[in-house]
Amino acid sequence: MTFQELGLRQEILDAVAELGFVNPMPVQEQVIPYMLTHENDLVALAQTGTGKTAAFGLPILNMVNVEQRKIQSLVLAPTRELCIQIANDIKNFASKMRGVKVVPVYGGESIVVQYKQLDVQPQVLVATPGRLIDLINRGKVDLSEVRFLVLDEADEMLNMGFQEDIETILKDVPETRRTLLFSATMPNEIAKISRQYMHDAAEIAVGTRNAGSDNVEHVYYMVRADHRYLALKRIVDMNPDIYGIVFCRTRQETKDVAEKLMKDGYNADALHGDLSQAQRDTVMNKFRIKNLQVLVATDVAARGLDVSDLTHVINYNLPDDVEVYTHRSGRTGRAGKKGVSCVIVHTREGRRLREIERIIKKEFKHMPVPTGMEVCKRQLFHLIDKMERVEVSNEEIDVFMPQIAAKLAYLSKEEIISRFVSLEFNRFAEYYKDAEDINVDVKEGKKGKDKGDGKSKRGQKVRFKMLYGTKQNATPRSVLGVINDVTQDKSIIIGDIEITNKFTFFDVYADQADRVRQAFEDAGEPLAIAEPREVVSKAPKAQSEKSQRNRERERRRDNDDRRSRDRRDDRNDRDERRNRRDRGDRQDNRRNNAVENPDKPWRRRR
Repeated sequence: MTFQELGLRQEILDAVAELGFVNPMPVQEQVIPYMLTHENDLVALAQTGTGKTAAFGLPILNMVNVEQRKIQSLVLAPTRELCIQIANDIKNFASKMRGVKVVPVYGGESIVVQYKQLDVQPQVLVATPGRLIDLINRGKVDLSEVRFLVLDEADEMLNMGFQEDIETILKDVPETRRTLLFSATMPNEIAKISRQYMHDAAEIAVGTRNAGSDNVEHVYYMVRADHRYLALKRIVDMNPDIYGIVFCRTRQETKDVAEKLMKDGYNADALHGDLSQAQRDTVMNKFRIKNLQVLVATDVAARGLDVSDLTHVINYNLPDDVEVYTHRSGRTGRAGKKGVSCVIVHTREGRRLREIERIIKKEFKHMPVPTGMEVCKRQLFHLIDKMERVEVSNEEIDVFMPQIAAKLAYLSKEEIISRFVSLEFNRFAEYYKDAEDINVDVKEGKKGKDKGDGKSKRGQKVRFKMLYGTKQNATPRSVLGVINDVTQDKSIIIGDIEITNKFTFFDVYADQADRVRQAFEDAGEPLAIAEPREVVSKAPKAQSEKSQRNRERERRRDNDDRRSRDRRDDRNDRDERRNRRDRGDRQDNRRNNAVENPDKPWRRRR
């Protein structure tokens, strides 16, 4: 099928042809004809990078009333970067249409500037939720004529805590509008919005729900936790033409890994929430134009970064949620190209790896971490390949050849080749000459697949000691927040918690204890947790189960808090709205935040 067969306006077809599009991608092939021939709402499930913007952008342009200078189509996006990208794409699609105006509005930009942009009276508005609500409240945006409401990356918006904002906006647009929801995954919250705010919604799924792309190869490397960085270096060295993103769990880990890579001579940089918008834009632009080969980023910071030709996505750690892994891996293997999603795991993460396999319906291939000699060989032949492909400027170089030939006359052909190769090869050979084999036997990592193994240890507990007590205002809730912040693992079950003046003791099941200890070590807090000792819980069974359930609820709540702390861009807009509420509400919010967002006081004791 070609775009010519989809029933689009000729002006749109001309613009699409100019952009080099010939055949629609699967999601476009299904969504565009459906939107043009039906009037009900639509839920479209497809991986990021599969052409969703054109899938909704082309049909809404096809149905726009050029003569009406009102907002007819509203597109909501979770981040500033994605908002700008969608607006630019739709502008390109409309480049042959006279009178069509497309305007993006988003947090982090001067609201006065966006006032002026809105004066053109656009038919298509692309917005982040927070900034849109602010503009509505200021009377600068009228949504009374909206015919199409598009929620792009809806699962990401919910992950970032925008559900309340989305519901506010949905109540402000006409009941007669068509709602188009695009998402890579289908969590319960998306299903709830679909049921509550959509009418007779059809569902189009490209591939299987939550499944990984067929263009992505999923591989894993198994090493000890303290060998993660060494493994990362060898993966990068084994792929000299790598153009990829390394995902880390925390901002600090992102900074540490990026600094190590840059110190070791790699063309890398970091992208995280502590950067200013200007710094962030600089890093992202460098990466887009390939001045950087490797970008080290957190999941939140990388949202909205859309690069179509990534060769690798490297998971420095396994994410807590399978949906997060789906989003990460979906950043490579786009537009028909092949990509690789790598995971660096340690021996006790085998069970989590099997769980991801089950949900994405893709098998992870075990890859041994390359040896030093394998890396050197790969780099050597990469250099030879570059030499074979290089274009020689004879006119410019011929004038120097007599001098060069005279200077190298005493060397044989073989000696010249050896010296040339050594210029690049020597640094790898020197670094890797005594490199150890850091691979771990895969069988150790598959122990977690045996259900009996986990059960045999589940009855025993291990007690840990943390340098954090009542002197630092420790409470059971804040202790759970500390553990949650460091481990980033929702599956860990915390048992009894005992708080003294200077210390906190907490129990963990024996089969999870190593993960907790390693997480604190990886976080750079080796003194914050002491060697554990085995303990036996004396609490009655019924009481301990109830306590466990309560603590699990607390941990889930803390996870929600962590997500909310990681929001960016639109957070300032929401804060501005909150500041207009009465003083009593603000005081209550401050008291709640003081409890739910501890300031990591254990760090100050170092």
